[in-house]
Amino acid sequence: GRLMLRVFAAVCTLQTSCALRLPLAPLRASVLRGGSAALMSTAAVAEKAAPVEKFRKDYTPFPYTVESVRLDFDVREEETLVTSKLSLSRGAVASAGTPLELHGEELSLKSLILDDKALTLGSDYELTDEGLTIFSPPDGAFTLTSTVSILPASNTKLSGLYQSSGNLCTQCEAEGFRRITFFPDRPDVMTSYRVRIEADETRFPVLLSNGNEVDRGKAAAGRHWAEFEDPFRKPSYLFALVAGNLGGIESTFTTMSGRAVRLAIWSEKENLDQLDWAMQSLKDSMAWDETAYGREYDLDVYHIVAVNDFNMGAMENKGLNVFNTACVLAKPSTATDADYERVQGVVAHEYFHNWSGNRVTCRDWFQLTLKEGLTVFRDQHFSSDMTSEAVKRIEDVRIMRSAQFLQDSGPMAHPIRPESYIAMDNFYTVTVYNKGAEVIRMYRTLLGAEGFRKGMDLYFERHDGQAVTCDDFRAALSDANGASHLLGPHFER
Repeated sequence: GRLMLRVFAAVCTLQTSCALRLPLAPLRASVLRGGSAALMSTAAVAEKAAPVEKFRKDYTPFPYTVESVRLDFDVREEETLVTSKLSLSRGAVASAGTPLELHGEELSLKSLILDDKALTLGSDYELTDEGLTIFSPPDGAFTLTSTVSILPASNTKLSGLYQSSGNLCTQCEAEGFRRITFFPDRPDVMTSYRVRIEADETRFPVLLSNGNEVDRGKAAAGRHWAEFEDPFRKPSYLFALVAGNLGGIESTFTTMSGRAVRLAIWSEKENLDQLDWAMQSLKDSMAWDETAYGREYDLDVYHIVAVNDFNMGAMENKGLNVFNTACVLAKPSTATDADYERVQGVVAHEYFHNWSGNRVTCRDWFQLTLKEGLTVFRDQHFSSDMTSEAVKRIEDVRIMRSAQFLQDSGPMAHPIRPESYIAMDNFYTVTVYNKGAEVIRMYRTLLGAEGFRKGMDLYFERHDGQAVTCDDFRAALSDANGASHLLGPHFER
């Protein structure tokens, strides 16, 4: 998730594997959130609508397939223009003429073109403060091209694309991508991305996005551009863009199949002498995941960007993790053993998401524990192998007793897979993360280490490139071991 932060290490002075989406500190939150009020949509905004409760039982698939998306970011002084070209087709579950509904918040729409036809507001589409609806899309394949204006420097919500300390950064989990462009911003809509970024070279010498860099060059008026392609289908919450004046360190890792992967960790230049341990932790994580789970890294490059003003702990964006420096920086003269363990665990957690969360993601946000509980368990397993299994287990249990048991015994009690929510951000909890990890641990205990590995192999093989549910995970473990009698209905929640 977007805050893979060992929160209770700070709150309870415990070193844990808890990874929650909470601000790093109230002071930093107040500094970043101060400023102008939220931007208004181009649509007229009436009184704020009452919150709507969403239910897991009401899930329906998105009626259209997004075959690919091409994004062009034109970063200017006062605004950023985002041009999006979606290649779409009607899904098998949708009837002809089904309206196309796209999410979008605080976007100033400049143009909207379906194939070669410019669409007209009112007759062809409707625009609201929550998105746009195209009334009658074609029955076959078609492209939808939109250009919007966004204002990163005025974005104080820390969601979507925002500017802080002169750097541009994104945060899209859970529903921030809709603040960048019009899109079906839900985790079960997975597609491939190609991204071009153009900006002033002096202000933004470093340009990064998901995937492999495929081209770069100079533009007029002291500007430059870079283009990136991510061939692996991903949901919109994993999109990332960084542009800024950063320094970095680099290394390489050779995967088990012999591929050389470029590793780069970026940060403000005054932090460069504190990045070596994070680099070593990343290499250890990559090697361990190959040995323990057979998971090899898939892209040609892996970036970590650590900035002082990233208000969340860390985010597992595909191939471009973004961290707060508190989760990355460590050097012998200032860091404690607990600091080193925290950096090691958080770097590992975000890397392990490449498979448990990115390549296989959750169908809807009710299934959040599928990626977070599983990845917390994986980072606990890694940390116990890297340090002391007994000490690590004691720390994990202390967190359960001091934090999760309290949540279970109070008014905030909820299952690891909730049945309903009003605001998704409220469910990035110690129950979903750490209790979810304990449920995974029970699976491993029931199946044994070998049986659990067989189930994990089948899960990744069966669902690679898909958005799935907790039930799909349980079925893979059961099918791989013929263990339906062990993983029965009592595990449904």
